[in-house]
Amino acid sequence: MIEHFASLEDPRIERNKLYPLEEILLLTVCGVLSGADGWEAIEQFGEAKLEWLRRFCPFENGIASHDRIANVISRLNPKRFQDCFIRWTQAVTGATQGEVIAVDGKTARGSRDRRRGRAALHMVSAWAVSNRLVLGQEATAEKSNEIKAIPELLELLELKGCLVTIDAMGCQRAIVEQIQSQGGDYVLGLKGNQSTLQESVEDFFTTAVAGQFAGVAHAYTEETDKDHGRLEIRRYWITEDLRTVPNAARWAGLRSLGMVERTCWQNGVQSVEQRYYIASIGADAQRFAAAVRGHWGVDNRLHWRLDVIFNEDASRIRKGQAPAIMTAIRHCCVNLLEKEGSSLSMAHKRRKAAWDDDYRAKILAA
Repeated sequence: MIEHFASLEDPRIERNKLYPLEEILLLTVCGVLSGADGWEAIEQFGEAKLEWLRRFCPFENGIASHDRIANVISRLNPKRFQDCFIRWTQAVTGATQGEVIAVDGKTARGSRDRRRGRAALHMVSAWAVSNRLVLGQEATAEKSNEIKAIPELLELLELKGCLVTIDAMGCQRAIVEQIQSQGGDYVLGLKGNQSTLQESVEDFFTTAVAGQFAGVAHAYTEETDKDHGRLEIRRYWITEDLRTVPNAARWAGLRSLGMVERTCWQNGVQSVEQRYYIASIGADAQRFAAAVRGHWGVDNRLHWRLDVIFNEDASRIRKGQAPAIMTAIRHCCVNLLEKEGSSLSMAHKRRKAAWDDDYRAKILAA
């Protein structure tokens, strides 16, 4: 990690570099990995684990104060940090051929600074579903800017042979063209931002289901989940019949339409929801289901962990670029904990990293 982040530019002038940038980054990553969620906690971790940290860097001047750590982190360039993050992730990640890459956004609510009139940070992340790693991230000021952030993030990723999933916000012709030009396939959700396309797909499946798909070539699969008094059945249909799609040729690589119906029973109450998709893959129901299921899993595999295990929404780190950098550092920690490979939960791994120096070293070497 130190090697891959070595090119990150230090924002300080030379005479103020009493604590080298690689030491501050190492301290911050290891602190967050071990349960430190704020500047003072990171400093306290460093003071307690100084001799252990010296296994990796000299720390000749000891541990920087929490104010100094905050000042350095808040002045780093998020774009340059992201470049280093992606290079590091590519080095530790196996081949991505056939990988489902789920692109989704999350707002760090605690980063909102009313006093300075700053909106909460919204981070768009790319999540490798099979490898269970964050591949990259792009910060935006608000959710509505995802349309601009998604192409910038995709441009940095290796998409050849991968299947990209994005919710309705990313259902844009320019994004479709970009995914195809980078050698990837796509499964994109539909909603009101593409109202004409959504209505045509919805009408198609409404008619097809009512007629039991008579004369309509399609593939179908279903899944059932039952736990904690909740029963959910998910039905997936996918077809290459594009006859009713208006201006289908305007969507690069468009090959199929998909529908998912979720029926849920909980506490005696039934709910039914349908969602609609466009895709560049063939009528393979299993692959379609895996892509949709993988995208839904981002909430549990990444967003839930950031909020519950890393306390992201409760974080009051707001200075300069620190919210974006610290979110990326939490992503680093998620990747390190996933790569460790044991069957322990991520919360358990983080607690063990706080207690056990050898285990923390093992995580860094994963």
